[in-house]
Amino acid sequence: MSRSARRITATVLASGALLAAAALPATADGRDHGRDRDRDHGHSRDAGRDHGRDRDRDQGRDRDRDQGHGRDDGRDHGRDQGHGRDDGRDHGHSKPAQRSAVVLGKIQYDSPGRANGSNRSLNGEWVTVTNTGRSPVNLRGWTLSDESRRVYRFDLRLAGRSSVRVHTGVGRDNSRDVYQDLRHYVWDESDTATLRDAHGHKVDSKSWGRHHHGGRR
Repeated sequence: MSRSARRITATVLASGALLAAAALPATADGRDHGRDRDRDHGHSRDAGRDHGRDRDRDQGRDRDRDQGHGRDDGRDHGRDQGHGRDDGRDHGHSKPAQRSAVVLGKIQYDSPGRANGSNRSLNGEWVTVTNTGRSPVNLRGWTLSDESRRVYRFDLRLAGRSSVRVHTGVGRDNSRDVYQDLRHYVWDESDTATLRDAHGHKVDSKSWGRHHHGGRR
């Protein structure tokens, strides 16, 4: 082979080697790019599956939690209804009215001596009102009346464990004696004394004559 032929052959071989070398990275890059694409798709599919599993798991927990709350709400509602029934029972039982500490005591309806209508004779008839409790009671607005509806209205504060006498005639009021300032007798031989509070509620009463005997009650 001549020198020129060998030079041409070497040039052709070198060109072919360069083309082959240039093609190899492109092929490798294509394969790598394909692997990366498949890997990315695989990761996407795996992420989608994981996301779906997490979503289903969270929804299942939420359903269980909501159902648990529903059971708790049902129990609470049942307890509330039970309390309502208890309240109804309590409401059905009314508490008995508390007895007043203020009561009627001794009553002198028949004035001793001659019934001449004098102030002394009028003050000889009286009704005792007693506070049996320890605390004072404001009797302002309370009333004492007979069967004929003659009414005396109190305006005093009665101390605990103490009594006051309500006289028929004229006099000066004090902590032990008060006066109706009347010019005629009030209490008959057959009568009823009634004590009412400031609201008009009956507190106590005493009768004599038709139901009892004697001049002092």
